[in-house]
Amino acid sequence: MRYSQGSVGRIFALKLESGDRLPDSVVEFARKHDISSAMVMYVGGADATSRLVVGPEADAGDRVVPIVHLLGGIQETVAMGTLFPDEEGNPELHMHAATGREGQATVGCVRAGVDVWLIGEVIILEIIGTSGVRKIDPQTGFHLLDFSPEGMGPGE
Repeated sequence: MRYSQGSVGRIFALKLESGDRLPDSVVEFARKHDISSAMVMYVGGADATSRLVVGPEADAGDRVVPIVHLLGGIQETVAMGTLFPDEEGNPELHMHAATGREGQATVGCVRAGVDVWLIGEVIILEIIGTSGVRKIDPQTGFHLLDFSPEGMGPGE
């Protein structure tokens, strides 16, 4: 385990509306308000056009091939994520959502695009003083969270 300690900075409450999309709306807001690191929470609706990455294909060999799932119906949604800069300083959101409709649930990553249905509420808790940066992992191609040696804890 590696870690970096920070403190809570500004707190933002956002009201997203139909046509807004996760992760795009949060990343755009973070860029405009100079938020580099944060915890992000979402509650609201997901339109039928929304897509979640619901896992990798089995036995994909050296590369990870995502399975993208179209929700196909308006869904109730709750999501949690983290925002950290990439190596160029651009904010990047990693968020997973649980959606449901008529007793059926889907869980996955919002990176394929979750379109807000009617309303979505977002809380952003800015984290100040962490050294977290998302770096490309050559094996998976994912932008994984990494910490610089300064402020990095020894783990447990």
